[in-house]
Order: sequence, then structure tokens, then C-alpha cells
Amino acid sequence: MSLDKHIWEGWTAKDFINELQPVLELTQRGESWQSPLKTKVELKEWCTDNQPYYKKPIAGVINYFAKKYNLK
Repeated sequence: MSLDKHIWEGWTAKDFINELQPVLELTQRGESWQSPLKTKVELKEWCTDNQPYYKKPIAGVINYFAKKYNLK
């Protein structure tokens, strides 16, 4: 899936990644009230809950972060 494909009202997967990145980075460094995510399933739930506006899983977003944080 292309990260430039429109997902919702002009938002691309890249836009959702940019929106989620700062908070997820803090979480994964252990600097959040929430424990770091350990599995791709946890990541999928977290992304879906924390994405602005669009509350369905986006494969490109999940795969990007799973690879970045080495989650299986």
C-alpha cells in the first residue's frame, strides 16, 4: 500500500503517520503513562484508537510502525 494514497478526506497514510509519530515515540521510549507496545496486535489497536477522525485500521500505518519498532 502506498503511503501517498488518500484514505479519508484528503488524508494519506503518511499524514496519519505524521500525526501519530510523536505520541507513539514517547510511548515506545517509556515516557508515557502507557507501557510500550509489544506486539503488532497492540499496535493495530493503539493506532486505530489514536488516529484522528478515521477509526479503522490502516495497513500502511500499522506496517510502517511495526517495521520501525520491530513489532511482530
